[in-house]
Amino acid sequence: MRQRPERQKRTTRRTRPEPSRRRTRATAAVCGAALCLVTASASHAAEGASGAKDPTGITNPAGFTAYADRVTSPQLTAATGPLAPAAPTTAAAPTTPATWTSRDATAYWTEERMAAAHPPPDDTAPAEGAAAPTSESAGPAGAAAPVSGTHFDGVPSVGVLFSVGKDARTHHCTAFVVRSPRRDLILTAGHCETGTRAAFVPRYRSGATTQPYGVWAIGKTYVLPGHGTTGAAADLDFAFATVAPDARGRSLEEVTGANVLAPTPGYTTKVTVIGYPSVRHDPQDRAVRCDTVTTRLAGTRQLRMECGGFYGGTSGGPWLTHFDEQSGTGTVVGLIGGLNGGGPSGPESDRVSYSPYFGPEVFDLYARALRD
Repeated sequence: MRQRPERQKRTTRRTRPEPSRRRTRATAAVCGAALCLVTASASHAAEGASGAKDPTGITNPAGFTAYADRVTSPQLTAATGPLAPAAPTTAAAPTTPATWTSRDATAYWTEERMAAAHPPPDDTAPAEGAAAPTSESAGPAGAAAPVSGTHFDGVPSVGVLFSVGKDARTHHCTAFVVRSPRRDLILTAGHCETGTRAAFVPRYRSGATTQPYGVWAIGKTYVLPGHGTTGAAADLDFAFATVAPDARGRSLEEVTGANVLAPTPGYTTKVTVIGYPSVRHDPQDRAVRCDTVTTRLAGTRQLRMECGGFYGGTSGGPWLTHFDEQSGTGTVVGLIGGLNGGGPSGPESDRVSYSPYFGPEVFDLYARALRD
């Protein structure tokens, strides 16, 4: 999330020579085995047409539709080679139950605990008395006022990721369901802590005694070695996590529906972005949505969008194309995260957000989550 005076964004991020930003550095899961990254010949990020290259030089295979529909194919195995099993999160505190079920998560995450949650602490925030980082300008002087997101009731496939961090405080990020064969996978920013007693609450409703789509226990979390929020590591700021069935034995996707994972089609893309700002930054404590067009974040392999209202807690929120109003799902081509955790910091940090460019790395990690 981002961070700003009294407003931390998405889940805090690390600073860089760029305007520093919200969201927090990932301290969650660490993949144990070395990850075999897909080479350009097997990559899936594209500008659009068959065989066309995006600005990063990644070629889109002819006939590519959605990675989720191809991940178990023999072609994928040949392209990536054998994938070592990913290790589950290793940062679990001693208080984590030996067996953590969705029934346990429902009992633990009461209305009061959810309300007390906030973005993970920004360990890169300037020390007291130090000069605050310069905020990125959301537009030239005299330009028209930037677009702002609007509050709405949310969609079932997007929700809030709650957990207890190493600091023993409850934390809040945004996460969303992605289509998978076992129908149990969510995606969020890599710098979001999964911590202990982690749970996903689809279409979170503030103050509700019973959440409309339940509270789901998080199982294993998968991140890439070397992910972070500065330099090239910020390009890997994404994480997958498995979700346990509910008390009735149903899978998450069966209840909420899911978004299709696909490569970023280019730096200029029309998207619908959804996030859940922490109540500490946005008293309405509701989902925020913005329909906008992305640009390239200068000097990086990341996307940038301008839209106000994306305060701390929105890290991990999906960037969706082809959003279907009826089902509340779409094709995910990015998420709030990346450099500095997803944006600059400063008094107007909620107005600018970043996203990693979805290329072969995210699909390789996706494949690992499926095979474990």
